[in-house]
Amino acid sequence: MNLRNQKQCPIKPEPGTQASFAQQEKRAGLLVTNELEKALAGCKAQVERIAKDCKAKNRRFRDAEFDLENDRQRCLFGLSKENREYRPSDVQRVTKIFSNPSFFVDGANSNDIVQGKLGDCWFLSALATMTTAKGLLEKFCVARDEQVGIYGFLFFRDTAWVPVIIDDLLFTSIPKYEELTTPEKELYHRDKNFYNTSARKGGKSLYFARSGTEDETWLPLIEKAYAKLHGDYTAIDGGFSCEAIEDLTGGVSTFIPIKDILDPDVFWREELLLATKDRLFGCGFDTLDSNRSGIKNLTVNGLIGGHAYSVLRALEYKGKRFIVLRNPWGDSEWHGAWSDGAREWTEEWLPALKELEHSFGNDGQFVMEYSDFLDNWDLVEKTLLFDDTWVMSSQWLQVTARPPSAAWSYGDISFTITIPAPTQAVIVLSKLDERYFADISGNSCWMLEFVLFKKGSRAIVAESTPTRFYLRSVNLEAQLEAGEYVVHVRLDRVVNDQLPEYNPGNTDPRKFSRVQTERAKSQSIASNFKPSAVLHNLPIPLDVLAGQDLTELETKAVEAEKQIKATEVALQAEPSVRVPEWTTKEKEETQKGAITVAEGKTTKSGQRGAQPKSDDASSDDDSDYEDSDVGGGDDVEVDLDNLPTSIADEDLGLRSAAGSPVPASVQNERSQSSPSESDYRLESWATRPELGSGYSNDTVVLGLRVYTHKDAPALVGGQLRHEMKASLAALASSALQR
Repeated sequence: MNLRNQKQCPIKPEPGTQASFAQQEKRAGLLVTNELEKALAGCKAQVERIAKDCKAKNRRFRDAEFDLENDRQRCLFGLSKENREYRPSDVQRVTKIFSNPSFFVDGANSNDIVQGKLGDCWFLSALATMTTAKGLLEKFCVARDEQVGIYGFLFFRDTAWVPVIIDDLLFTSIPKYEELTTPEKELYHRDKNFYNTSARKGGKSLYFARSGTEDETWLPLIEKAYAKLHGDYTAIDGGFSCEAIEDLTGGVSTFIPIKDILDPDVFWREELLLATKDRLFGCGFDTLDSNRSGIKNLTVNGLIGGHAYSVLRALEYKGKRFIVLRNPWGDSEWHGAWSDGAREWTEEWLPALKELEHSFGNDGQFVMEYSDFLDNWDLVEKTLLFDDTWVMSSQWLQVTARPPSAAWSYGDISFTITIPAPTQAVIVLSKLDERYFADISGNSCWMLEFVLFKKGSRAIVAESTPTRFYLRSVNLEAQLEAGEYVVHVRLDRVVNDQLPEYNPGNTDPRKFSRVQTERAKSQSIASNFKPSAVLHNLPIPLDVLAGQDLTELETKAVEAEKQIKATEVALQAEPSVRVPEWTTKEKEETQKGAITVAEGKTTKSGQRGAQPKSDDASSDDDSDYEDSDVGGGDDVEVDLDNLPTSIADEDLGLRSAAGSPVPASVQNERSQSSPSESDYRLESWATRPELGSGYSNDTVVLGLRVYTHKDAPALVGGQLRHEMKASLAALASSALQR
């Protein structure tokens, strides 16, 4: 089906407002954020530099950070040494596996995707879905030099583009000739050359995913890059396809239960018909319970539960509504009406196959009528794509929630949003992508909700609608006027005691150090992140060290530490003292000299705009002030924990005596350092030394991302609950009395 220019806005705007997601065909799928071009250029330059160096040394590229051959266990598995079920037989380069390897053969399409022994159907389904938006998949396959075996990819994680560089070594399932048993050797007439040129050649010898097109290599290589992004192959076993699409495009995903669709005609017209234009879809249903029937591997007319399928396209033909879908396994298709070779395909309807771009065959692709689609699937996953007419603003905070026994209530976290002009907005509340460090992220499974108010008004503008529990993010879409808005967050969770307790004595210390490092880097996105708490886990970027010896760097670090401590002491003694107005040059030189780098990018007010300045934060050893009350004043003993609060436009941000905002790092310190707040403090390194400072079942890093049109970039701020317990308790009490 040819893509057509999107003329109408799929989300109906209010009268007098602008259309929202209308995109030109050539722009559809371009990824939002100003950092994209910088990341693309950086990744290409890195690939070119390494390739040039390899050619000068007459060597193929070998990735020391993800070496499948020499570091097999770390690349395959997470921290636990239990349940290590993947056992590839060998590792070979692409040039040895394929006779005539080519990254793409006639471009990328859904028939290229065949799942291997890894449970990543969700990721492969996302790739199949993305192949339907022409040229989209190629955008994040940034650079490659197939001669030396180096490939560069870009993925979107949390709020930034992450380059991933890999070599062309891949796991295979076919052992070396010498490892065969005598009967196995007999099958190949004891001919080693015959065995190597037949059994050990071709995509079918790969252990994980392979392309359905022989000699095509993009699929196993991007799967490897995605595994490296998250630490190992095991880390990408299980997930939601729409979250993978988010990682690949920077889009925003929504889960839509079929039974919640109010008007199927509207859903068809304003959602599914727009597939591949500015949104992508997947679908599925939960695994079927076979206990009653006793039948194993139950299916619904060939459809498999607990499995991700791709929606490739939707089309109306002669009054009937058809949807083309695909199983990433490359087989096991729908057996109902309009399936391949079904009786519905009479001579009258066969011309529809051309319009649907479908042909019969056991290739995993099949056709369903819309009514059957609604009857057989439980859940639709939608991902909105953004072009470069959009911008993104964000703010992240490390939050210590109240104990699970406390009231289920708003009032712990708020965000403020400033919108300079009327715009369509997509507001997303999310936690960090914890897939890399899931083993040390605690046993709490979080559910997120939020409501949006106009500042000064008690009327709810919009609210998120959680449609599935314990997702990575929730969002809402709304047409916003210019002005200030307040978002209030409510957290819910279940503490899963069935999750295995991480045992530091049962893993590889090298692997553990890398997992800790990735967690520290991810948490550093928070405005109230404290580098000193995880100083030994933060790597030192080469651009900080470049051109300077350690003596020069240590001198700068000492000066930076003095200035930071002086600011902290001043703030402790007198909250109204403002942070010194550093110039950009002074800030960059001083903070980079401190060696330790926190990746959060924040202004002095704790707000983040659409184009934040990238400043490195220095080490702030605050151990001298850990148990002090920065703000002073009496501690009012009022138990707010079990009182529901009713708050609409109140801003929970800490204000100094002069009315100016105090930096978020001080807000967090104030909120967690008072002895009366000990229930909410993070567990210390001394409490759980094997897990590192900042670990707690009560701790989560939350971010608010706001997507708006380019001419209306938002400014986002964040606030945490602190010693305002008395005033909030009064608000709650007053609301209950009303």
